[in-house]
Amino acid sequence: MARKTITDDLKDDLFEPLEDALARVRPVLEMAEIAHILSVSNGVAEVAGFTDLRADELLVFAGDVLGIASSISAGRAGVIILGPTEGLRPGDPVRRTGRVVDVPVGAGLIGRVVDGLGRPLDGGDAVEVEERLPIERLAPPIMHRAPVQVPLQTGIKAVDAAIPIGRGQRELILGDRQTGKTAIAVDTILNQADSGVLSIYCAIGQRASAVARVIQSLREGGAMDRTIVVVASGEDAPGLQFAAPYAATSMAEHFMAKGRDVLIVYDDLTRHARAYRELSLLLRRPPGREAYPGDIFYIHSRLLERATQLREDHGGGSLTALPVVETQAQNISAYIPTNLISITDGQIYLSPSLFEKGHLPAIDIGTSVSRVGGKVQLPAFRAVAGNLRLMYAQFEELETFARFGTQLDAETRRKLTRGLRVREVLKQREHDHQPVPEQIAALMAATEGLFDDLEPDDVAEAEKTVRKAVRSEVPDICDRISAGEKLDDTDRKALIEALQDALSGAPPTEGDDGDA
Repeated sequence: MARKTITDDLKDDLFEPLEDALARVRPVLEMAEIAHILSVSNGVAEVAGFTDLRADELLVFAGDVLGIASSISAGRAGVIILGPTEGLRPGDPVRRTGRVVDVPVGAGLIGRVVDGLGRPLDGGDAVEVEERLPIERLAPPIMHRAPVQVPLQTGIKAVDAAIPIGRGQRELILGDRQTGKTAIAVDTILNQADSGVLSIYCAIGQRASAVARVIQSLREGGAMDRTIVVVASGEDAPGLQFAAPYAATSMAEHFMAKGRDVLIVYDDLTRHARAYRELSLLLRRPPGREAYPGDIFYIHSRLLERATQLREDHGGGSLTALPVVETQAQNISAYIPTNLISITDGQIYLSPSLFEKGHLPAIDIGTSVSRVGGKVQLPAFRAVAGNLRLMYAQFEELETFARFGTQLDAETRRKLTRGLRVREVLKQREHDHQPVPEQIAALMAATEGLFDDLEPDDVAEAEKTVRKAVRSEVPDICDRISAGEKLDDTDRKALIEALQDALSGAPPTEGDDGDA
């Protein structure tokens, strides 16, 4: 009897945990429609076997690789793969999900670096999901939109004075490679420290090292705690590069619907167009101009039309878009740049010739334009910089004629002298963000002729003196400028006198003593 008892006890000890585990496990019947891969290449796959597949539906391949149903025909479908294709083989099963591609949205994304599907890339914990939104969404209807009237200050004098940007605007940044396009976009993000604007930087097809430098600049500038970085690098699948800007826009729209002001940078849409061209050719769609598919205009228009200023009864939020596009050999009339110029509300053009001359930022004021214009400038800024573009254009034309060595009259020499000083004032170092009152003071000093007696090389130091003086001598005027009040004649006179007093202590330059 003792032996039997021991055996029974041993049996209970061995099998009771197994019986408990079996009791917790219940078979689940999962219904799914399964198809199989016919062929797979770098970025796309052809599948067959689905009887009821929807356009843009999310599919799951082996290894949890995702795909988007794109080209659907009888019995077959072309699928854009959102991940590596090395592990996929013909004959592997493909499963429907019954939903379109969506991404997590909400405050949990702020300060994070994620990929085009919202998955973290910064080594942190999984993103806390408030809700999920489809990456493809309809743009707000016209009746939900309000006029663009509130300025989005970039801290860059050439932009804020001559090419002002408003919240809800779409302003294109274009130029040849290595001319400072990303620097202007990043500086705009860094300048939003006190504006309450949330920023999203979407890197499309960039090198990992270039993205890392941008992230480092944002961290050093203290902007990562109010920025979301969405990355689809050049090493990622072309499907992820195609989906990334739409995903970033859905993340931005979540905050816009809650009344927040959001700034989004697409860097850059040239690579986005190339990724879509690659996918379209692999899916055997008919090529058009420059081998781009026929809907290349539509992929960017439906993206950028989602940027807007909402009316107060629809949340009052805004989404400002700064798309970046790369030109080749200064050809702004190429296919993709002209498409984007026609979609956006203006463009900031960076000239390689100005860059080579050391005029940084290399913004060509004559070619650049903001179709919103002075409507989004503060009244004081508009009063000072209202005729800046015209004056600068006249100066550049006179400068061209002066190279022929013709004899110039006194008025022409005065315009050339002043134009050279204005050009020096418009130069600005990277990450040197200037508040609006300081910008107004520097531009007023240049346009009113306070720098005319200085050598061009001395203008930068004199500008620092002017900026320091306006902060210390007339703080009340600075506060009224920042509050959006107009400057009357008394304020303007007081401001000019303060600038003159600040500059009077500067040592005289050659020609100032009348001996010249």
